[in-house]
Amino acid sequence: MLSISPIPAFNDNYIWLISDTKTHKAWVVDPGDAKVVIDTLQEKQLQLEGILITHHHFDHIGGLKALKKLFKPTTYGPESDAIHDIDVPLKANDTLTLLNHSVNVVAVPGHTLDHIAYFSETLLSQPVLFCGDTLFAGGCGRLFEGSPQQLYQSLQQLAHLPANTLVYCAHEYTQNNLAFAHTVEPDNAELAARRQHVTQLRNNHQPTLPSTIAEELSTNPFLRCTELTVKQRCESHVQQSLTSPVDVFATLRRWKDHF
Repeated sequence: MLSISPIPAFNDNYIWLISDTKTHKAWVVDPGDAKVVIDTLQEKQLQLEGILITHHHFDHIGGLKALKKLFKPTTYGPESDAIHDIDVPLKANDTLTLLNHSVNVVAVPGHTLDHIAYFSETLLSQPVLFCGDTLFAGGCGRLFEGSPQQLYQSLQQLAHLPANTLVYCAHEYTQNNLAFAHTVEPDNAELAARRQHVTQLRNNHQPTLPSTIAEELSTNPFLRCTELTVKQRCESHVQQSLTSPVDVFATLRRWKDHF
């Protein structure tokens, strides 16, 4: 049976550990810090078989070279000149095999131009998504390289995945994201309930992840740009009419950048 668990790194990163308790083989997603991965593998007596990379930022690839040298795993990631330790470069609609399960590659440019996500319907009893810094619990990544149109379309791809898909993003940003979401939708009852639950989790030093696509659709403003309440709130914020969901999204992203 496979399990997915977080390895905390830096201030707020999660490196996701996918392990098979029967074979003692493991994969990790976005290992920005080699030491915490090595310590966890040794503690759990696991052998690192593969690594998935979503994009080139250092807090996602910083441990790659050391882990390759020590464990000789096969490394998968985007076709990118900014990453030098990828064995199998990937693009949209590629597939790979992870611990005997099929994983699909989704291109999600916006946060960075090389960003990809990994989706599987069989790793666990419900679908799973490793989305790096594209979709966060209650939020989305900043626009470092792409355009609002690109990131909006990337998020729309993820929004159309099965509603019960477990969302494994790479940072513990949920409390701050939901505080912003509340500013956008102060009367959203599902959002209020989610904020309360997340506060309880963090007070108990528990991760707020994974979330689900259904949860994001009901409480994440960046996936709700066609909702009239979100559109009107954004128009009030910028004091002008917004004619498209992309305009609403761009307004939300700029607003969140200074929240």
